[in-house]
Amino acid sequence: MGVVRQLRQISADDAGVDVAFRADVRAGLSQQQKAIPARWFYDATGSALFEDITALPEYYPTRSETDLLTRYAADMASAIGPGRAVIELGSGSSTKTPLLLDAIAPAAYVPVDISGDFLRDSALALAARFPGLAVYPVEADFTQRVTLPDEIAGLPKLGFFPGSTIGNMVARTAVDLLRNWRCALGEGALLLIGIDRIKDVATLELAYDDPAGVTAAFNLNLLERINRELDGDIPVENFTHRAIWDDIHARIEMHLVAACDMDFTVDGRAYHMAAGETIHSENSHKYGARDANLLLRASGWTPVATWDDVDPAFALILAEATAFRSAP
Repeated sequence: MGVVRQLRQISADDAGVDVAFRADVRAGLSQQQKAIPARWFYDATGSALFEDITALPEYYPTRSETDLLTRYAADMASAIGPGRAVIELGSGSSTKTPLLLDAIAPAAYVPVDISGDFLRDSALALAARFPGLAVYPVEADFTQRVTLPDEIAGLPKLGFFPGSTIGNMVARTAVDLLRNWRCALGEGALLLIGIDRIKDVATLELAYDDPAGVTAAFNLNLLERINRELDGDIPVENFTHRAIWDDIHARIEMHLVAACDMDFTVDGRAYHMAAGETIHSENSHKYGARDANLLLRASGWTPVATWDDVDPAFALILAEATAFRSAP
């Protein structure tokens, strides 16, 4: 088995709760339009539910991205080259990762994920599959500053950001994130990123509101997590899942909708929600080709190759770190 050494960069309070989770929930439930960042979906239960979502026939992104990694593996290997340290942002179960690792012969693999138990299990499985590969899992929120393992300091780097996760962020936040990782990965770095394209509304809404109710369970688990970790008494049974297309912002929005008036407490604080009021739990922005390239260029990355799937439309884009300009 390859080397596996897990690094933890999560700050927990005396109760063992992620301090950022507590702060985001408190702030989000206090807003007029209640909202909680989508990254908090991914406790152990949420991570497992998301893996179930990726297997649904309605959820095309995983299928499309896997197809691209399979069909164009040789082209990607030629463009990327061997010997890089692969840093995967939001790695989850790393199910698509072996396709990339098989193709490019990396020197090391660094999965970064906020769900520690899930991260450890997937890292061990990958290390067993690639016994000559050094694997350094990092338990961290990749949207914040992450310290990469010292062992990869001298290696050329490839950021791997699959799954169209960049779509969870509004443009300003997405640019900030990609700029931060441009700095973290350094000169000569490459980025392979999954981008979901704009397509017909029926396909989009079905992908985020499946008939089996798996996505609904995934969304509602956010409330269950709040109750578990922050001593909440939210009546989860009084909420329903909603996924809608916002054409102005080119995104799917997921909401948790209050079915009736209710009062509840979380972390010792009282909250009220009226019937029909929602907690905005996720955005999933979709990009046209031009908009995706503009996003990358604004973030310090220059697109060098694009592999597209057309049915449904999805893309993997390879970009290289843009050289920093010296001040005049």
